[in-house]
Amino acid sequence: MHELAIANSIFQTVLNEVALKKLPPVTLIALRIGALSDVVPEALEFNFSIICRDSPLERAKLEIERVPLNGKCQACEHEFAVEKYVFVCPTCKSGQITVTQGEELDIAYIEVEDNVENET
Repeated sequence: MHELAIANSIFQTVLNEVALKKLPPVTLIALRIGALSDVVPEALEFNFSIICRDSPLERAKLEIERVPLNGKCQACEHEFAVEKYVFVCPTCKSGQITVTQGEELDIAYIEVEDNVENET
């Protein structure tokens, strides 16, 4: 179950960023997860919630954007969505495909509490 290791890596990365930039409490961590990463979002969220208990990230929520799998044919340069993990160009039937999208496993951004007080 690699989701535990990924959740721990996200936790450590965000904690380091918060400390480095002296950020207010984190409310949201947005992730981009590609189809080839083989991450189960529910398992990642569960593991992350366990790791964050009694920590500065306890109230942080994960927002996961699933990135579809796309490829580009090296023979005819056609770009296409890879369906059912079939890495064959639908135009020229070449098997020389480069993955252009779908391998992502990134922290896209984090959101923090807004500590600005209203002046009236």
